[in-house]
Amino acid sequence: MIRTVDLRGKTLDKAGYQAELPRAKLDVAQAMTLIEPILRRVENGTEADLIALAQEFDGVTPPSIRVPQSALDSALAQLDPAIRKALEVSAERIRRVHNDQVRTETRTTVVDGGVVTEKWIPVDRVGLYVPGGRAVYPSSVLMNVIPAQIAKVQSIAVASPPQKEFGGLPHPTILATCALLGITEVYAVGGAQAIALFGYGMKGVAQKCDLVTGPGNIYVAAAKRALRGVIGIDSEAGPTEIAILADESALAADVAADLISQAEHDVIAAAVLVTTSTQLAKEVEAELEKRVAATKHSERIRSALTGIQSAIALVDSIEQGLDVVNAYAAEHLEIQTRSASRDAQQVRNAGAVFIGRFSPVSLGDYSAGSNHVLPTGGCACHSSGLSVQTFLRGLHFIEYDKKAFTDILETVVTLANSEDLPAHGEAMTARLENL
Repeated sequence: MIRTVDLRGKTLDKAGYQAELPRAKLDVAQAMTLIEPILRRVENGTEADLIALAQEFDGVTPPSIRVPQSALDSALAQLDPAIRKALEVSAERIRRVHNDQVRTETRTTVVDGGVVTEKWIPVDRVGLYVPGGRAVYPSSVLMNVIPAQIAKVQSIAVASPPQKEFGGLPHPTILATCALLGITEVYAVGGAQAIALFGYGMKGVAQKCDLVTGPGNIYVAAAKRALRGVIGIDSEAGPTEIAILADESALAADVAADLISQAEHDVIAAAVLVTTSTQLAKEVEAELEKRVAATKHSERIRSALTGIQSAIALVDSIEQGLDVVNAYAAEHLEIQTRSASRDAQQVRNAGAVFIGRFSPVSLGDYSAGSNHVLPTGGCACHSSGLSVQTFLRGLHFIEYDKKAFTDILETVVTLANSEDLPAHGEAMTARLENL
């Protein structure tokens, strides 16, 4: 079912390992061309244009783009008590982890009379996108909203696609989760048009946002790329991925179940096992055959596991395996080795690292307390997952008194002249005229 890549006996650089474990092709550039007319329609349009776009892409006519408060209240009132309890437990754990991410003001006395203070200021307004394609993601509401609330963002809006079976409203569980978290500004709009609505704003419908976060399909990613600069973005999320580094101590049933869990998301989701054990590899293949056939979304999962983006990679040692997974930079990385905690300390590139048998990715997707909005497509080598920090900006406040200023004046003038920017130096010496 899943292809095997034999890396034993090979010593490759980062690019070499990346070539051995390719990802599914995503033509974001082509998607940007396709969404350009949509962006223009939203930028220059009215609510009627958003409703028309919903008809075209979602097959439904929303009664209005703004979800009424009555619909939010009704969704929460009708929410299955077991689901509500699970959301509340998960929310509490997410808050606990993210509360510890709050940045404190730092005041540095550079010299006597010269102080630089760094303060962390939340963005004024954010648009949070919650996808609604093959699955329903109330967990993404939690992961987006809670860090923004902890960062003290004053204006928070959520958008999620309108659903035909719910009369043009987003899925009721999405609405209930928003209501549970106290979010009252929710829009029934999906895809590139949702990002455009947040990016440009629309008179009589929604105000422009400063930052947009949240995962989505290729058109959402393309819209984020197109509007970057008009708005801030968290990342261009691609298809989900899991990599598992395992030795002979891992249980094949666990490994196979975890590979399947992420393949369940999308036909181009990536599932990669890196192992030192040929026996484990054989057992995992057997488990995959058995478990894929028995699970609900078997066709989708089978497509993902047989795609070029999924593989079992055989390596000589855990050290080589660490080189491989660091090169691959997976969104989710599990370490299922005999010395998992120690081996995890060598991980440099991953969206999130799940250590040991009892820390599967599914735990992080919902209730570990960590965030599941993570960098994909190898971006974990330079980007972080969503956090409170995503919604904060570091501002420096500089305050020097007269003595500290005059003591450093000559240094500044010298550097300004060295860069052939004499007016910079003159802005310093001008103050000597009226001391």
